[in-house]
Amino acid sequence: MSSPTTTRPPVVSASPCPCGSGRTFGECCEPLLKQTRTAANAEELMRSRFTAHCVGDHRHLHRTYLETSRHPFVEEPAGEEVQWTRLVIRSHEPEVKPDLSHVDFTAYFAGNDEAEHPMHEKSEFRRIEGQWFFVRPLREGPAPVRAAVKAGRNDPCPCGSGKKFKHCCGR
Repeated sequence: MSSPTTTRPPVVSASPCPCGSGRTFGECCEPLLKQTRTAANAEELMRSRFTAHCVGDHRHLHRTYLETSRHPFVEEPAGEEVQWTRLVIRSHEPEVKPDLSHVDFTAYFAGNDEAEHPMHEKSEFRRIEGQWFFVRPLREGPAPVRAAVKAGRNDPCPCGSGKKFKHCCGR
């Protein structure tokens, strides 16, 4: 008997797309997984890769990862599948450099404790001959929080009053 966390409901063309775009699977990620069209940008490829994880399409993951894309696909023995529950795209930085984009996202999965857990990552994507590929993770976890710059006595007050800090909020 299988537990609910390992059972994957079937995804059909009319189903909501697992990537959370708000469109149906047939309108969103299915054409990319079936190779009837290519991703228009890095975010669309990221969404299709998440969906591939959800539906177990390891061929799509293989052909859209730059490091493995030029090698033949070899099916590996099935391991324990992670049940991905939802995707949140935090930001898409198109064309950071020509043909290079970044996507910051959080993918959520169901843990053994039945709770939802986040996996936050910022990834690099590259377009080669019109096709987007996942290259590598740039950062795992949320972006670091930068400390606020402290105003000096004679600096303009950060409150926007137009006065010097020492005559305003610095009192």
